[in-house]
Amino acid sequence: MVEIFADRLEISNPGEPLVDTLRFIDTPPRSRNEDLAALMRRMNICEEGGTGIDKVVAAIEAFQLPAPDFTAISTMQPGSTKATLYAYRKVTDMDSKDRIRAYYQHACLCYVSGKRMTNASLRERLGVEPQNYAAVSRIIRDTVAGGLVKAFDPKTSKRFMTYVPFWA
Repeated sequence: MVEIFADRLEISNPGEPLVDTLRFIDTPPRSRNEDLAALMRRMNICEEGGTGIDKVVAAIEAFQLPAPDFTAISTMQPGSTKATLYAYRKVTDMDSKDRIRAYYQHACLCYVSGKRMTNASLRERLGVEPQNYAAVSRIIRDTVAGGLVKAFDPKTSKRFMTYVPFWA
């Protein structure tokens, strides 16, 4: 089901995800029905490569939109998955939950691209001016405290610190 609102787009799908929603960006593809997935790939309807979420998050970053929210809803039987895509908001209009989600997803994209996330790359992703690095540092601190990212090398000085997702 696709629902369109003034400030967001919600896409709901029956069935709980096969992988943790926090791992959508890096986990190899899995299908409930491998035969159907293979047929759809041969018909060029889908790629069966597992890069769909990566492409969506990368496009959202390119346009500096709020990070999408992927949610497993187990309150319904047998459960469902919902993806919420948000309309443009300035970073100052995003709440801390939105900023932390954007930071985590940015760290994931950097990692799967063979890079590590930095304060500078996050400023660029969020469209924050270099002189406002302290605001981005607070988001980084909150995301580290939330256990979603970690320092690649904790012994590095704060100025040169790089970060990776918690699972790296």
